[in-house]
Amino acid sequence: MEKIFKDFLFSKHILVAERYGDSNTFEILYSIANLFNIRIKEGQELVERGMIEYISNMIGKNVPEPFYKGFPESVRKLTSDKLLFDQMVHYSITYGFGKFDEAGHSVLEEYMDRTVFSEKTETKDFIVLPELESLKRIQAAVDDMASSTRPLSQQQYDVVRAFADKIHYYPQKIASKNLAIRLLNDVRDQYFINFLKLSDVLKLVEEINYRGYGNTNIHKLNLKNQDRRFIEYVIDYLLKQPTYDIINCYERKAEWCGLLHHIHYKIKDNYGRDFVYKMRGYENHSVYSSFEDAINRGKIEDAVRILKKGKGSGAILRNLDYLISRCENEDDIKAVMENISSTNVMILIQLLIKYSSKNKIQANRTFTFTKFEKMKVHSETNEEAKRRKTFLPEEQTEVLRTFIKNELECVLKNRLGKVYVDKDMVNHALPIQETASSGGYGVLAKGTRLHIEDFKKIRAFTYWEKVDDIDLSCFGITEDGKKIEFSWRTMAGKQSAAIVYSGDQTSGYKGGSEYFDINLDYFKEEYPNVKYIIFCDNVFSPLRFCDCFCKAGYMLRDTNDSGKVFEPKSVESSFIINADSTFAYLFGLDLEKNDFIWLNVNRNSYAAVAGDSPLAFLVDYFFSTDVLNVKSFFEMMATETVEDPKMADIVVSDKLNESEIKESAKLIHSYDFEKMTALMG
Repeated sequence: MEKIFKDFLFSKHILVAERYGDSNTFEILYSIANLFNIRIKEGQELVERGMIEYISNMIGKNVPEPFYKGFPESVRKLTSDKLLFDQMVHYSITYGFGKFDEAGHSVLEEYMDRTVFSEKTETKDFIVLPELESLKRIQAAVDDMASSTRPLSQQQYDVVRAFADKIHYYPQKIASKNLAIRLLNDVRDQYFINFLKLSDVLKLVEEINYRGYGNTNIHKLNLKNQDRRFIEYVIDYLLKQPTYDIINCYERKAEWCGLLHHIHYKIKDNYGRDFVYKMRGYENHSVYSSFEDAINRGKIEDAVRILKKGKGSGAILRNLDYLISRCENEDDIKAVMENISSTNVMILIQLLIKYSSKNKIQANRTFTFTKFEKMKVHSETNEEAKRRKTFLPEEQTEVLRTFIKNELECVLKNRLGKVYVDKDMVNHALPIQETASSGGYGVLAKGTRLHIEDFKKIRAFTYWEKVDDIDLSCFGITEDGKKIEFSWRTMAGKQSAAIVYSGDQTSGYKGGSEYFDINLDYFKEEYPNVKYIIFCDNVFSPLRFCDCFCKAGYMLRDTNDSGKVFEPKSVESSFIINADSTFAYLFGLDLEKNDFIWLNVNRNSYAAVAGDSPLAFLVDYFFSTDVLNVKSFFEMMATETVEDPKMADIVVSDKLNESEIKESAKLIHSYDFEKMTALMG
């Protein structure tokens, strides 16, 4: 089976048996359990010897230990001067003399004998499936991804594209325009045009312009003839379809005129003649043009009616702030509220989270936009805040919040039959914003909370190949939104029982690594003003993540840890960052609740140093499960919630497998993003 499919299934806790088992079944099961603390709950007879090496590669094989072999206890005994001296000697050997063949160690540190790993770690449950059944799982996941209206992450898209290329399977339904456009550009098959409207052609041009030419400016095109002819073909095809939506094309007349000129569009029939005439004419009949005209005349009710007729209720929801802030009386507000009924679950969820924000540590707003699998961030300046007209008082926000929640409950009610939801799912966030995320082992939805037990500490790590240097850093966020940086630039004088930094380990094997240890109890004592910690990864060398190999993740270790620095048993997540950027937010810590919080965001940035980026806006993710979580979402959809999973039609749990529920039931885990987004589609 193709590696991309095996890796995707591994993130779902599934191993693929490509042969018919192995004669040393017991020894293999024992090795997998002993090395990785992985328990095979189904398909034990299918395990193969090669699975041991495969798991090792997925979790982290040959990851260099830190520069200090006794990390972190003995590091704490070294003075700042000794740390600096050690690093200078180390860098001289590796970078200066190019000696990367052996792991380097401190020349000043006393010898420290590591004990055998004896920490208690949580068992991870996996199943083993034969190849044919594994392909069926992939096909089901592809169908679920295609039925979601959300844009896919890079890993998800790669799976869909590979399934089309290798298995020749095209989804029958594609709900997301982004997915249809990406597949159309890559595969160049007429099949995918049928999921688009004429107004989507400009999005296709942006896709071609970015993927093929590295250009994000549609006003400055320099396309090759083959791309021009392809775009012209798509236009002519869509002009003859029922989805010919000239009204929406009016909204971007300037871009259309520029495109038609650039591709030297040739009019072939009356459809093309009529379209070119309207795009190059003076009239503009777009919905938003009429909508803005009604707003400017103070006719809120007319504006709402225009928007609903031309764009649907979803457009009213997307412009809710704008509309409500311009209402002059209760009748205007009533007109808006009466027209915002929508069956679009995703929009309702996003608005519910938006109007429930509890982030009090930043005065000005931060806007985030996701495009091309990266997040772009704009923080409102003081001048912009002063000029802001769209402002909703808390009373109106509360009314909207209540209204939207009621709408969501009505839309979801009785969608499913009998539902069993594990109580732990209250801490798991819904995967509604995973476009700019990396995929891999242990990855969960943004905002998911995992409680850290008192005797545990967080060990964050990053590992790289094919690049000189990647930096792992973390930042403390205080109650007033200020940052305290912990990185290679600042850690020389900050090593303590609270936080320990390994420095670069760039010698040995193929690449390098960095580690941070955070002891929450000591950290809170030493930095009492810090409420949150956020970890980041950035490429210091003049490359992007997609140009090298970078893994990031974390371990849960005992406060007095045993064994090696990198112990596979203690790895909770290990995922590859391959974004077309140099910066990524990894995860956070809520010091008040002792919770680990998933972030996993690829930032649209080419910064080589982490300290200059805004971070306070990320705290919004820390409260997402308070508003809506996996447990409350499935309970909203249930006809009946049951206490016995064997009585349920839908079982939502990470503790059960398919052999423990009834045959006709559907099992959903916290990492089954595709199944959840399909239900939100």
